[in-house]
Amino acid sequence: MAGWTLVKVALLSDCYPPRLGGIERQVHDLAHHLAAAGHTVEVFTATAGPAGERGGASTVEAEAGSHGVRVHRMALALPGGVPVNPFAAPEVRRRLDAGGFDVAHAHLGVVSPFASDLVGVALAAGLPVAATFHCVLGPALPAVRLAGSVRRWARRGVALSAVSRMAADQVARAAGGADVAEVAVLNNGIDVGWWAPAAVRPQREDVHVVTAMRLVSRKRPLSLLAALHRARALLDPAVPLRATIAGEGPQRRAMEAFLRARGMGWVALPGRLDREGLRALHHDGDLYVSAARLEAFGIAALEARVAGLPVVAPRGTGVDDIVAHGVDGLLVDGDEELAVAVAGLAADRARREGMQAHLLAVAPRQAWPATVAATLAEYRRAGAPS
Repeated sequence: MAGWTLVKVALLSDCYPPRLGGIERQVHDLAHHLAAAGHTVEVFTATAGPAGERGGASTVEAEAGSHGVRVHRMALALPGGVPVNPFAAPEVRRRLDAGGFDVAHAHLGVVSPFASDLVGVALAAGLPVAATFHCVLGPALPAVRLAGSVRRWARRGVALSAVSRMAADQVARAAGGADVAEVAVLNNGIDVGWWAPAAVRPQREDVHVVTAMRLVSRKRPLSLLAALHRARALLDPAVPLRATIAGEGPQRRAMEAFLRARGMGWVALPGRLDREGLRALHHDGDLYVSAARLEAFGIAALEARVAGLPVVAPRGTGVDDIVAHGVDGLLVDGDEELAVAVAGLAADRARREGMQAHLLAVAPRQAWPATVAATLAEYRRAGAPS
């Protein structure tokens, strides 16, 4: 990337592919986009490799447009592949000392023992450190603040960031009392060209509402079903409505029972879709809906937005960083408003298609080139070469 000093980066993350999840995918994609921009990137993770690589095994991932990313698999042989290794610090320190790194970048959830330990390791190795939180601290905020690690990192010059303004405000509170600079917002990135539809959306009479999520209680899937049921009741019966909720999880049985009890055969639960399947779903959809109130960022909503779908979601989450109310979709204050918004957009084709046209014409600021530039700015803020 023109204008930036090339740096060697150590990305530190408990989780990494082949595990599936938001942090895993974002760390992987960031690594390869940094490498494609000419930077040297190595990942240190407690996740075993696709062939079971662990115990410090080091392999190089090669992808188109990148000269490769070295991945250090510091995983232990634990039941279920739990990404934990309290014994990794000495070997990681040895590799950091020998590796000639310019900066370390930790990626953290609410519970990230591996990456949290390695923040201290990187600081002890004399490296500038950036730390990005991908989570909603929420109920854990008092415990995180009491533990004091975020405050100590801030006092030692770690450049703190989070994936949305809402999440950054929580990290700032966790670091409360420290003499710290602002907690930056470092949004997740997205490949706009890959998610955008290649053809004009076909005209049809039915309205297809889509969403993708883990079917777990914190995502509020039953509340989403209730809002869809209410939206159907509010909507003129002459408007055909269908919905697809992609994902798997422990709430699936309860959702199936809910659908049976209310005769909601127009709602499909296809299970978890891979990225190609999810993209195809979005390209067949008309609007995207979420009932989750604990979204640190909302990568699924961003993917839908880039695919041209107006997003309907609760206000006050990380989705606020993605959706301008009334432009990219609608932000609401409760489940009844969620149902009313879905019904309103389903009934108003002109408004819905106007939003779709805007979404396809205006790229989001989270496109990968901008996200890479913002990440490099965080490395500068941490003290990496500029």
